[in-house]
Amino acid sequence: MKANKYREMTEQELSAKLGDLKTEFFNLRFQKATGQLSNPLSIREVKRDIARVKTILKERELSAANK
Repeated sequence: MKANKYREMTEQELSAKLGDLKTEFFNLRFQKATGQLSNPLSIREVKRDIARVKTILKERELSAANK
């Protein structure tokens, strides 16, 4: 998902999305370890989405601290 979509979400929605992404990442790693992963690139996509969400949350935290 693009960063613009994440920026439209509230902080509670972003926190929930982050939890979902971490769960999905765990499941993909588990599938990879057992040899059942069909698309290895999905791990990279999920990791990048996690980074995007964390970046947006940190930006909001810093902007709130500067106000």
